[in-house]
Amino acid sequence: MKAKIAFISLGCDKNRVDSEVMLGLLRERGFEPVSDEGEAEIIVINTCCFIKDALEESIETIIETARYKENGKCRGLIVAGCLAQRYESEIFSELPEVDAVLGTTAYERVAEAAERILNGEKNIKMLEDVNAPMDEANAPKRILSTPGHYAYLKISEGCDNHCTYCVIPKMRGRHRSRTMESLVEETRKLAEDGVKELLVVAQDTSIYGRDIYGEPKLHELLERLCGVDGIEWIRLLYCYPETLTDETIRVMAEQDKICKYIDMPIQHGSNTVLKRMGRRTSSALIEERIGALRAAMPDICLRTTVITGFPGETEEEFKELADFVERVKFDRLGAFTFSPEDGTPAAVMDGQIDEKVKEERKNYIMELQKTVSAAKCGEFAGKTMRVIVDGKMPEEGVYCGRSYRDAPDIDGMVFFTADYDIMSGDWADVRIDEAGDYDLMGEAVY
Repeated sequence: MKAKIAFISLGCDKNRVDSEVMLGLLRERGFEPVSDEGEAEIIVINTCCFIKDALEESIETIIETARYKENGKCRGLIVAGCLAQRYESEIFSELPEVDAVLGTTAYERVAEAAERILNGEKNIKMLEDVNAPMDEANAPKRILSTPGHYAYLKISEGCDNHCTYCVIPKMRGRHRSRTMESLVEETRKLAEDGVKELLVVAQDTSIYGRDIYGEPKLHELLERLCGVDGIEWIRLLYCYPETLTDETIRVMAEQDKICKYIDMPIQHGSNTVLKRMGRRTSSALIEERIGALRAAMPDICLRTTVITGFPGETEEEFKELADFVERVKFDRLGAFTFSPEDGTPAAVMDGQIDEKVKEERKNYIMELQKTVSAAKCGEFAGKTMRVIVDGKMPEEGVYCGRSYRDAPDIDGMVFFTADYDIMSGDWADVRIDEAGDYDLMGEAVY
């Protein structure tokens, strides 16, 4: 083995997939992945800087991790991902502990960077065109960092939406889809390795294929993924309402393997705010797509995110958002305060909102959603649900799992007892005895 190497992956699940690919490439080149940073000779931090909090977390993590150069065995610190891409000119001067930076399309050169560090090089900068295509041959080499029974499938990179608050197109480039063949091959490999649940992700999943096939082909990709033996659940994240096609809704309704669940970020319910955000949609279109989803799948679980305190957001516009949330009744909803990001049009717009007002509005939306969520959860009391088991809390003797309504890490859970042993990744039928605001509780039944 060349050296022991540890990873810290921050931010979204798309970043997680990039980290998993890097781990696989490093192992292929003779490096030994370890979980203890104190034992690692090379540490890679895959960073996020989508919003201010993520930027601060990335910087704090770099500073904290750099201490392993003095207190551990660390000989090299590599910073990859969005922070490296966006602030590459500042990193070496402000964070001299960093030995190499890898941009968002250069992460597949991580083994080269590690080898150069071990050979004594410093201040290594690897940046490539943000619109460079992904090397599809590397994806199946990834080492999963999730529990073995579920994995994320990243179907494309970049984004064409250019929302006024978002820096993703600058850091990740334009939308580039992977071929269906490569995605099916990777899914087969995941299934062979024991993966049962596939979470389909991208910056914008609903336009998958438009760049290489001339029109959106998400529906066709989903049908082909459903044909992979061993995959039992397919979950769809990051679909934009304006590009969610009737064909995709039809396939979701027809295919038993596809969870009746969709994550569809809307960001607001006021047309004037949506326009300032640069969103190519309207509240009427969003409601129409939701209506189409619910008509095709009455039991569908709808998840969304919204932003409060966008520049110029008036009390009336905020009321439109609150009324929208109360009227539509999303099953899952996350609210975030507006974060002004350098280089975005929204950061310099007139009418910036006071942080206290942003927070108050966010809290108001989340209180509204808490009532909606509690009512939705209450509908499942007395019913039996199929659950995939994520683990057990040994002290309480309680298992934790997820129904089709629950994506890992972001949604609620199903907590249950059982009078027989269950392993992570097993399936269980759970009778729901009690419903909380976001979680369900029950008992496994034969």
